[in-house]
Amino acid sequence: MNEYKGKPEWAQSRREKANAARIAEGLPPRRRRWPWVLLILIVLGIAGYVAYTMFMAPPPPAAPEPEPEPAALVMQINTFEVATVTPQRLTRTVRVSGPMNPLRQTQISAEVGGEVSAVNVRPGDRVEQGDVLVQISTRDLEIQLEQQRSTAEATRAQLELAESQLERTRTLIERGLAPSSGLEEAETQAAALRANLAALDSGVTSAENALAKATITAPFAGIISSRSVQPGQTIGAGSGLVGLVDLSVLEFQASAPVSASTSVATGQDVMVTVEGFANRSFVGTVSGISPVAIEGTRSIPIFVTLENEDGLLRGGMFATGQIIVDDAPDAIAVATPALREDDEGTYVLVVEGDRVVRRPVEVGPQWNNGDVTQILSGLEAGETVVSAALPEVNPGDLVELVDF
Repeated sequence: MNEYKGKPEWAQSRREKANAARIAEGLPPRRRRWPWVLLILIVLGIAGYVAYTMFMAPPPPAAPEPEPEPAALVMQINTFEVATVTPQRLTRTVRVSGPMNPLRQTQISAEVGGEVSAVNVRPGDRVEQGDVLVQISTRDLEIQLEQQRSTAEATRAQLELAESQLERTRTLIERGLAPSSGLEEAETQAAALRANLAALDSGVTSAENALAKATITAPFAGIISSRSVQPGQTIGAGSGLVGLVDLSVLEFQASAPVSASTSVATGQDVMVTVEGFANRSFVGTVSGISPVAIEGTRSIPIFVTLENEDGLLRGGMFATGQIIVDDAPDAIAVATPALREDDEGTYVLVVEGDRVVRRPVEVGPQWNNGDVTQILSGLEAGETVVSAALPEVNPGDLVELVDF
């Protein structure tokens, strides 16, 4: 069947005319080949493009990575700029200063004269109460004592005889065998002997005392501070022999401003520092307050007693003391620069982990001349507080404690 019958011959293409002739001859028309060729070319082109993109073409540019978030700023704080809260004793003090001297000291002098036979001590020697320090020769004193005793015994014998005669005279007068005038004479003689014997007995006691005073002993335990006599030396009553001091208790003779004296009272504790003991303090007690200020000054004498059982302190050392006129034991406190203020009130920065947090606190009085402030509530023992004034550190900041 001729598919080209409908077209006039003049409108047919060469291919259509050839196919029409083939049909007239009884042959099938030739089919079109170019769509298949075109399809093959398209498939080959697509395959070539895929192969090129996979093996020959450069890789497409990578997608840009997201920018990292900036690291959080960590504030470095030195360890000395923080403090751990611990209960402590807060004090308010009055400063005093002055020399220290032994509470008990004496210059021992001779009470009798004579030749010094022995001196048993030298400066620095420690003695106990009753130890013999100096011995004065007792030979002359013993002779004087024996003379006094002999005279007294003779007078006592005379008195006994006189009293016997007085009694006999009374008996004769009562019997009428003797005149009454003899009684008065006998009484007078007995009274005179009685008075003389009393004087002689006093002389004996005085001689005994003199003999005892020839042996000079320590009136209390202490240390010999001076010696001004040598064996063989002849001395008189009142001559100086040795100096003795008791260093177990010292008296700190301090002076305080008159304006502060009203807050000082006996019995208050005193923290004492002494020249030569820079790293140690001693505890004393106010034992006395002068009622009169030192003339020409604005200070008043304060007497402080210090126990010195180990004997480290010496008389004449200069000392400085802090009289504790008020105290708060077991108090929670922070350095005053640690306190901060904002619209919500007073707070401190507490280190919790790697951050500082705002902690509201209730403050009390200031101590140590304003260096420390007592915290009534808001802090507990063991917490770590930023104790320095660091305006660049704020609540919520990351922190790191370092040692520079």
